[in-house]
Amino acid sequence: MPKAAVIGSGIAGIASALRLRHQGFEVDVFEKNNYTGGKIHSKQLGEYRFDLGPSLFTLPHLVEELFQLFDKNPKDHFEYITKDTICNYFWDDGSFFSVSADQSLFVKEASEFFNEPKENIKKYLNNSAKKYNLTAPIFLEKSLHKLNSFLNKETLKALFSVYSFDLNHSLDEVNKNYFSNPKLIQFFNRFATYNGSSPYKTPGIMSMIPHLEMHLGTYLPKKGMHDISQSLTRLAKDVGVRFHLNANISKIETQHQQVKAIHTDSSSFACDLAVCNMDVYSAYKTFLKDLPKPAKTLRQERSSSALIFYWGINKTFENLDLHNILFSNNYEEEFSHIFNKKHFFEDPTVYINITSKNLENDAPQGSENWFVMVNAPTNEGQNWNAQTTYIREKIIAKINKNLNTKIEDHIEVEMVLTPEDIEKRTSSYQGSLYGTSSNNKFSAFLRHPNFSSQLKNMYFCGGSVHPGGGIPLSLLSAKIVSGLTQKHL
Repeated sequence: MPKAAVIGSGIAGIASALRLRHQGFEVDVFEKNNYTGGKIHSKQLGEYRFDLGPSLFTLPHLVEELFQLFDKNPKDHFEYITKDTICNYFWDDGSFFSVSADQSLFVKEASEFFNEPKENIKKYLNNSAKKYNLTAPIFLEKSLHKLNSFLNKETLKALFSVYSFDLNHSLDEVNKNYFSNPKLIQFFNRFATYNGSSPYKTPGIMSMIPHLEMHLGTYLPKKGMHDISQSLTRLAKDVGVRFHLNANISKIETQHQQVKAIHTDSSSFACDLAVCNMDVYSAYKTFLKDLPKPAKTLRQERSSSALIFYWGINKTFENLDLHNILFSNNYEEEFSHIFNKKHFFEDPTVYINITSKNLENDAPQGSENWFVMVNAPTNEGQNWNAQTTYIREKIIAKINKNLNTKIEDHIEVEMVLTPEDIEKRTSSYQGSLYGTSSNNKFSAFLRHPNFSSQLKNMYFCGGSVHPGGGIPLSLLSAKIVSGLTQKHL
């Protein structure tokens, strides 16, 4: 049986291991931490449980199909709920808008709240769906770096519609072409943050992102986001995948342009192919340091990072749901600070995730577990203690103003995660959440491919490579890799 080594057990690494196992490989996964899941991790603080990383769950079928590969009913191993409310939005003037998962109801209510014609909103959402459906088969589900990905009717169809992709306009410019209300423009600009980019730089094709949330739905695992990685880890172990924790990869052994073995700090393992789920920048700085580096790829601007407070709140707030956004009054200046000035803007957009709204065991009765996040610049040597103290004060002031409360009186437990912490824990260069940003129209083509041009049996998956960051795209990267590895059987 051919042997495969997977370096890193983030969600893409686990998914790659499962797909390789299904293909018939003997699979070993090597993880430097003492847990699997990468950014999808959790923490118990007293009586409060927190998901530490990603908080948005879309496209659950990408998780379910991994169970189905092994003829298992996903519902026996991994369950989730469908959200009726997608997100609640707040502005400093006291206005509030709740987004319904029912798209027709959203159109009606958005038209009334933002005073925009229904036809404009419908047209925008229809074009969002069109962009997604035209580009997903090319840009998300196949390797962009293989010629045969472009020799098909889907590509030709997309090329004939390329004028509608808005590649030469920013997302903000596209949204301003559709709408006049600044709040609705800001609402749709927010979707640039789904891949860690600025709406004032990222191309207009990113207006397809709302389709993922507003048409395909948002969900929440019944045991928390952490269960996405842990249920797949359990599945992998059940089907014979071996996990090696606390296993730092020190080097790879190559011969005749092929990986022959990987070496940890204490052992070596022969393999017929290797899959890297580590951030590619960090990989080329460590165990791939002897290979010529893809300089153009590694020079790309990194995506934004995050600063997250985990607060146990001894009070409940009826006007909050699972996902909540408190918008900045100057969105453009906020992104300028993040990407240009590399420090926080005085009026940040605040995201609050509260899983205890749906999972009652995540907080004591009468209390809530708040995951409070602001978009952050990448880690470039800033004084994060000072930055954290500064932005905590601004966050509290914004929450108090928007929710008419004094939240500092209700914080029972607290933990903070900075961009520097994210970099140390996940090897994500500069603490970027999504690898490289999508702040230019060629960014999709500049991402690292899912294979090595130098080693015939070395492959790459995860948020730092094609097709991008976030749970769905990371899972798709594993699917792309499995299509490339079949030749080794």
